[in-house]
Amino acid sequence: MIIQKTENSRISTFDPNNFSFGGTFSDHMIICEYEDGKWGEVKLVPYGPLLFTPAMMGVNYGQACFEGMKAYKDKDGQVFLFRPEKNFERINKSANRLAMPSVTEEIFLEGLKALIDIDREWVPQGEGNSLYIRPLIFATEEALKARISNKYMFAIVATPAKMYYTEPVSVKISDHYSRAASGGVGSAKAAGNYAASFYPTQLAMEEGYDQIIWTDDATHEYFEESGTMNVFVRINDTIFTPPTSEKILDGVTRDSFIQLAKKRGFDVRVEPIKVKDVVEAQKNGTLKEVWGVGTAVVTTVFQALGHNGEKLELPRLSDEESFAVILKNDLVNLQNNLSEDPFGWRVLVDHALETV
Repeated sequence: MIIQKTENSRISTFDPNNFSFGGTFSDHMIICEYEDGKWGEVKLVPYGPLLFTPAMMGVNYGQACFEGMKAYKDKDGQVFLFRPEKNFERINKSANRLAMPSVTEEIFLEGLKALIDIDREWVPQGEGNSLYIRPLIFATEEALKARISNKYMFAIVATPAKMYYTEPVSVKISDHYSRAASGGVGSAKAAGNYAASFYPTQLAMEEGYDQIIWTDDATHEYFEESGTMNVFVRINDTIFTPPTSEKILDGVTRDSFIQLAKKRGFDVRVEPIKVKDVVEAQKNGTLKEVWGVGTAVVTTVFQALGHNGEKLELPRLSDEESFAVILKNDLVNLQNNLSEDPFGWRVLVDHALETV
């Protein structure tokens, strides 16, 4: 690994009590270039612009995917990653679906740990705070021809993060737009998936909603995801979540919620969720809560569902009553080293670069 430390750290200008998600970046980044059928050497360099042209194939033909993960700092200043091997597996799954080269475990994990180690001061402490990490792969060849690129870049950047939503949100159940189609790239974190979601979300916001619950493309009769999150539904005391598929992303937070729920003894069913069943449960009072989970948001509880022009209000549960809040607290405590880790999910980032 080639390491070039910045001579002008910006950490003194960072106010951990006053920042917005995604707008402030740590001092360094990881870059690694792919050419002639192989990845080159990993470089840890100061964060900053890179030189590309409008003819870059990733911009023109959409060969680009990414991951979302976080680093956490406990009360003693130790820094931890959370299940990084899952993100390594998934970025390669996404890359393969988009006909891009896989990255090696050494490139991904060692680059990741080196970046978090050198920028550990950028990991904010405190409830709801973390360092959001964005690994990505994109095509960089300069060519205007619709084909697989011959050149790529793997990069990792990081931005301080705090709680995404602070209040429950209202979501519209989509009856027209879908996030993904059978045979498509819904199971990949393809950049284009997010671009395609913006317009329907904008329309929902114009109707007074914060987000969308995506439904299946064929019938719009089944829940799939919500915005950029996986979705959970609680009817009475049973938790439901749709099974992952080529249309539904295999979320790390989703999997963690399922395992934490089972550990608590909650009844969890991974099976298709019918829109009509959720609406009926709301009408008869058995729908207790609906929520979304994801790396950036952790957990977002929904206060209302929009369906066929009607706004269906959900119960406002106390923290002690809400399965969503209970499981969120279990997850956050584990991530921040406030509880035991029976799953082995926490990964300590040691001080490997201190002498470099």
